[in-house]
Amino acid sequence: MAVSTRTAPWIAGLALALVIGAPGVPAAQVPRPVPEPAITVEPSNEAATIVLFNRPIASLRATVLGRHPAERAASAARAFDELVAEHVTGPIETRPFEGGVLIRVGSRLVLALTSQDIDVLAGETIDGVASQSAARLRQALDEAAEARAPLAILLALLIASFALAATVGLLWGLARAHRGVVGRVSAAAERTVAKTGIADLDMLRASRLVEFQQRLASGAFVALGLIVTYVGVTFVLRQFPYTRPWGESMRTFLLTTVENLGGGMVRAIPGLFSALLILVVARFMVRLVRLWFDAIERGRVTARWIHPETAQPTRRLLSLLVWLFAIVMAYPYLPGSQTEAFKGFSVFLGLMVTFGSSGLVNQIMSGFMITYSRALRVGDFVRVGDVEGTVTHLGVLSTKVKTLLSEEVTVPNAVVISTTITDYSRPGDTVGVLTPTSVTIGYDAPWRQVQALLLLAAERTAGLRRTPAPIVLQTALDDFYVKYTLYVSLEDQESRLLTMDALHASIQDLFNEYGVQIMSPNYVLDPAAKKIIAKKDWFAAPARPDPKIVGV
Repeated sequence: MAVSTRTAPWIAGLALALVIGAPGVPAAQVPRPVPEPAITVEPSNEAATIVLFNRPIASLRATVLGRHPAERAASAARAFDELVAEHVTGPIETRPFEGGVLIRVGSRLVLALTSQDIDVLAGETIDGVASQSAARLRQALDEAAEARAPLAILLALLIASFALAATVGLLWGLARAHRGVVGRVSAAAERTVAKTGIADLDMLRASRLVEFQQRLASGAFVALGLIVTYVGVTFVLRQFPYTRPWGESMRTFLLTTVENLGGGMVRAIPGLFSALLILVVARFMVRLVRLWFDAIERGRVTARWIHPETAQPTRRLLSLLVWLFAIVMAYPYLPGSQTEAFKGFSVFLGLMVTFGSSGLVNQIMSGFMITYSRALRVGDFVRVGDVEGTVTHLGVLSTKVKTLLSEEVTVPNAVVISTTITDYSRPGDTVGVLTPTSVTIGYDAPWRQVQALLLLAAERTAGLRRTPAPIVLQTALDDFYVKYTLYVSLEDQESRLLTMDALHASIQDLFNEYGVQIMSPNYVLDPAAKKIIAKKDWFAAPARPDPKIVGV
């Protein structure tokens, strides 16, 4: 609206009256000034919002004639309160003046907005802010009048009561449906397991799978209950004039959230399709790799650069590389991958891997060395340091060994690489591994008799190989005795404890039978009587003959 030079001093005088604290002065009572006053307007570091009936009207950011935004907002609020008390709701008009806009309700000038009250960085204009403030003021005055109308309040109470009743009814229905669905989920799971025969019901309950399904269903019903409660509270708040702005903000938040989520999902469909296509191709490549390396492991295909025992770890390594490449390719197409939060999480994850991967990388590289040097195989009977047993698992980070006492020992791969490994199974595939056991006999015993007794004990013991044949060596000629060592080859290294026990029993029986005294571990002088057991006393009570022992 254009302002003539004649009316400019009059409008400036009205604005002056407003900013010095005389809100609500009728326009007809304002004297026409002779000179045009100089109104000083300065920007302020503070901001004050004018609120009427719980609804923001305008934000003030300028200091006018030394009055800060908070003082100006208080003056405008008093003017609005007078309008509400006098039941004045309009008409509302805006009148521009040089450097600002005046807002009038009926015959009263209630608010002056200047160009310094505008947030230029947010794209606001003086005309737009004035129009928006006038619309908000009109709505606030109407709601104030509505709040003083008993019939309107009574109608709002009735509608709110019905809404609350409907909300409570829906929540009650969800609670009943929740109990029914949870029970059906449990019954369906038990029927499926019983029909397929995969496991019994006790195992199903112990696995907590049914509990997980129940918690998942409960979480879905809780989410539905929260949505119903949110919508019901929003609707009730919108029925009353004073709480209507809260209800509108809640509704706007819900609609904006749903719109953003829906729009985000729609916009993410092309990217998700591209990422899914990349993962499908990667899955196909991994299956091809698996088929080829499985054929190598089973011996159907021969490759010069891959051994059958290294086929499985090589397949895992190539599959991992394929998946890593697929993830790198699909990463830009994932929803939110370009957001700062996603990038920050990626950087944080990278730092964690960088600082905590020194020991991990060492273990992984040691695992590769064990695998591709073929130092160990699953099923080999080995000694790793002071651990002796059968290799049950060759992992990326550790090696598991089952000892003769059925203990499972986990040895880090770095320890395996740094210690001596003795494999009793590799030579046993061809010539056999020799296991020693020793006795010390005095020089008065014929060495040929001792050798013959040891060989006869080996012959009577089950679980020993006949090829290579057992041998006896005189491994030491000490001061008082001769040390005889019997070397035998075990058929099964995992039965070493039982086999050696049977061999030692046979040695004692034969030496007792032939009257040869065993002086292990040390022999210094002859005792008064020989330390042997007569054959009639071999099975003194409560001992009984063992039919498995030959020659007894």
